[in-house]
Amino acid sequence: QVQLVESGGGLVQAGGSLRLSCAASGRTFDNNAMGWFRQAPGEEREFVAAIKWSNGYIQYADSVKGRFTLSRDKPKNTIALEMNSLRVADTAVYYCAAHNPEGAAFYKKADRWNFWGQGTQVTVSS
Repeated sequence: QVQLVESGGGLVQAGGSLRLSCAASGRTFDNNAMGWFRQAPGEEREFVAAIKWSNGYIQYADSVKGRFTLSRDKPKNTIALEMNSLRVADTAVYYCAAHNPEGAAFYKKADRWNFWGQGTQVTVSS
């Protein structure tokens, strides 16, 4: 099992920035990738970004490209999501995910990830 703990959510005005962090613990040697999803009320869980642990390959959703940056600290088994130029539409609960056995081709599929954090709320006001 891999345990994930997110932090860094909050309330920010449109155009502002927030930084989310996710720390993994437990059987982290089994982990081949980590990523972020988000879910707004009444919506499905949506892919945001993911990183392949072995080589740092990163995927972004089109909606966040150029605004969000995903990074990792490999020795600490943590990832961070730097979110800039935030929009009201970015408001959601953000979830950290770990280990996708099917690889990068399926990073955008929420049901292919094995482990999830509890989520952290991000609210962007107009």
